[in-house]
Amino acid sequence: MTTTDADRRVFGPQPAEAEPAATRRERLAAEAARNPAPPTTLLPAPLRVDRTPAAETSLPRLALDDAQAPAIPVIIGTSRDDTLTVVGSAIAGLSAGVLFTMVLGLIPVGWLFFTSYVWFVFLYTALVLFRERGPAVVDRFWTVMLYSAGFAVVGTLGLVIGFTLISGQDVFSQIFDPASNQNVVERLHFFTQDMSGVGPLAALTDGGILHAIVGTLIQIGIAVSVTVPLGLTTALFLAEVGGKFARLVRTVVEAMTALPSVVAGLFIYAAVIVAITREFNGFAASLAITVLMLPIMIRSADVVLRLVPGNLREAGLALGASRWAVVWQVVLPTVRSGLTTALILATAHGIGETAPVLLTAGVTSNLNFNPFSGPMVSLPLAALEFVKSSQNTMKARGFATAAVLLVLVLILFLIARKLGGQEPGKLTPGQRSALSIRSRKTAERMAGSAQVAAQQLATGRYTIAPPIPIPPRPDSPASPRSGEPS
Repeated sequence: MTTTDADRRVFGPQPAEAEPAATRRERLAAEAARNPAPPTTLLPAPLRVDRTPAAETSLPRLALDDAQAPAIPVIIGTSRDDTLTVVGSAIAGLSAGVLFTMVLGLIPVGWLFFTSYVWFVFLYTALVLFRERGPAVVDRFWTVMLYSAGFAVVGTLGLVIGFTLISGQDVFSQIFDPASNQNVVERLHFFTQDMSGVGPLAALTDGGILHAIVGTLIQIGIAVSVTVPLGLTTALFLAEVGGKFARLVRTVVEAMTALPSVVAGLFIYAAVIVAITREFNGFAASLAITVLMLPIMIRSADVVLRLVPGNLREAGLALGASRWAVVWQVVLPTVRSGLTTALILATAHGIGETAPVLLTAGVTSNLNFNPFSGPMVSLPLAALEFVKSSQNTMKARGFATAAVLLVLVLILFLIARKLGGQEPGKLTPGQRSALSIRSRKTAERMAGSAQVAAQQLATGRYTIAPPIPIPPRPDSPASPRSGEPS
């Protein structure tokens, strides 16, 4: 249908008739071919800067004046409130323990200290809870528990030492008694005589433990001389070499750590005394003690050697040192204090053994310096024999012998700490003096050698040899000789 002129006059201008879609596409394509559009370039949007002034950050504590700043006290160590809380809780706990055990009788008297300690911890925690909250209460509680564990260990050790000294005080009081009408040497008979010819009814002025002291030193000396090199080399093998066989050796060592001492004594008794010597002797006892000391020495030294950082070994190898030189000059000096501790643990474990010595060395009252022939007693075995008697004088000798054993172990501990307890790389005054003397001698020797060489050069008795020519490689072209055209 078309629009007539009458319709245009009546209804006004009408919209153009719709153009078919195909015709419109063809027309647009033709116009685009005649007038190609220029390439479009995408420009970044202009950066709009916000010039509004930002709000200033204000710290409340820095904004205060110096005069208005609150004074916060810094407490170093334990405050007065903490001290009063601990003391008050301890007094209240002890009072509660006495009330429940000795007054009311609800708990046996033997539980006095344990009951008092439980009440002390409870009251202390409650008092701290009134002043603190959250982690502070937990921190104070575990602090008290750790301090209590330390005091328990020290107190137990002090109780053992005190009981031993008090039980053997008759022997020591006789030694330091000026009214005994004896000179100094006669008063020290307990350390200079043996028990040969002394019976159970003899007074404390007769007899001594010289035979036990000598036997202990000989046996533990032989055991240490065998344990240290064998245990140290085994630990070095486990830590430095490794491998499948090392895992087997480590498993065996860990199993031998729990070996009963009676089993070690029976093994040496069957392998040495029955099969070879046919008599009790101190060397067999030393071997039995070695069997017990060796796994502790190996295990402790292995743990210490594995703590050495690998960077130290790598630095030594990078500088051109051999593997043995790195172990001898770097690894062992680094863990010297740890190896000393391992030796102390092994020695303390072996010096107090009684069953192996009883099965291999026997019991005697005579002094014996030969470890390969005849019975030889040690301090623990002598103390056991003394205490088994029903006489009070013999029991006093037994506890005095145990006290001497404690002092001997303490002396060995101090000597070991003196020899190897210093820090790695830190020299003692004696070592610094020896090092300076050695350095001075080396400098003098080098100066003398340089002077002799200068004299020989001046007199013509010494000439410098010409450099040795290096032949060319077979696979490379021969280099031109000097004087020949290249």
